[in-house]
This record gives sequence, C-alpha cells and structure tokens, in this order.
Amino acid sequence: MLARAPSGEYPDGLAFDPIERHVFVSDESGGVETVLNAAGRRIATISLGGDAGNVQYDRGSRMVLAAVQSRDVLAVIDPRTNRVVRTVSLPGCDHDHGLLVDAPRRLAFVACDGNATLLTLDLKTWKVRSSDEVGDDPDVLAFDTSLRRLYVASEIGVLAVFAERGRRLVKLGEAFLAPSAHSVAVDPATHRVYFPLERGTNGRPQLLVMAPR
Repeated sequence: MLARAPSGEYPDGLAFDPIERHVFVSDESGGVETVLNAAGRRIATISLGGDAGNVQYDRGSRMVLAAVQSRDVLAVIDPRTNRVVRTVSLPGCDHDHGLLVDAPRRLAFVACDGNATLLTLDLKTWKVRSSDEVGDDPDVLAFDTSLRRLYVASEIGVLAVFAERGRRLVKLGEAFLAPSAHSVAVDPATHRVYFPLERGTNGRPQLLVMAPR
C-alpha cells in the first residue's frame, strides 16, 4: 500500500484524469467529489449540492462529468480548477446514477435508477437525444469500444444490451442474468463481458463470464 486518504461517507464511482493526473471519487451520501492527486493525497472536495452518482472523465472536453442523482442533473467539473462550471438538466430522468462517456462520438449515457430509463446525452449540445427502457434499478454501464455495444446492468440482475449505430442506440435485447448482477466490465479485445456476483451458483462469490454471439 502506497497511500491512504479519506474519500467520504459512501465512496461509489471513480474517474481518472490523465492530464492533471487526479482521481475523482463520488461520495454518494456526502454529496461531494473527493479529488486525490497521483500520490494518493486528498487535494480538494467539490460540493455537488446533492447525492453523487457515478463520475466519468471526458477526454473530448477534458472535463469531469458527475451524476447528481437527487437533483436529476449532470455536474460538469473543470479539473484544472476543481470547480463545477456547468449544470446540465436531464429531462425524463429520475435519480441519475450510472454514467458512461463515449468521447469520440460526443455522447454520454445516463442510467436513471428511479424510473429504469437510459438517456443518451449529446455532449455537443448538452441535450438529451433519446431514452430507452432498461431493467429496474440500473447501476453500472460498460461499453465495448470495438463492437460498439453498451451493457447496462441493474440491481435486480437484468442486463440490457444496446448497439451504437452512428450517434444513436438500438436495443438488442434484455433478460434476467443472475441475482444482483449489477456490476459489469467488458474487454474490447476479446469482447468478453464480466459480472462479479456476490453469490453465484455455488452460493459463494463468483465471476460470470459471457461473450456475444
């Protein structure tokens, strides 16, 4: 262990800014972003004015985006000053929590766990382009950058899969996967999708590995 630093009452999402070399940690119940430097020392605390959801670095704008789930908005943070420079409203969203940025196509995907909705946000105009239904209580999102497939995992274990075509999403399917399969990661080289399960088929923690056909 190289360093230890406080990160709030309920640390949830985190993002890394490769330019400033800072780590942003969402404190969900504390309503702040904790900023750490590369040495692991806390250098700033940014108030979001509401409960913090997930956070993402946008390399297109070099800004950090944070979901403010109790206000149904997205906070845009300048990592050079560690200040909120813009607040983006999310019409049609109830409690935005999950967040993923597709920087090359200037899109952000926002999962709203209060109404099981996935929003596609245009990062050029800061307007919502479309919305889709997903499983109840959506949590973690993962994106296969080579296949351009988006995976949305939910707290109830339902997985929704989308294909990105142009600058829009097409839903490929949705089904129950496993109890509490709410966290997901994808390897764009192999296209394998990973789901860590708190309790698998053997009653113990298990890693579920899937691949698209």
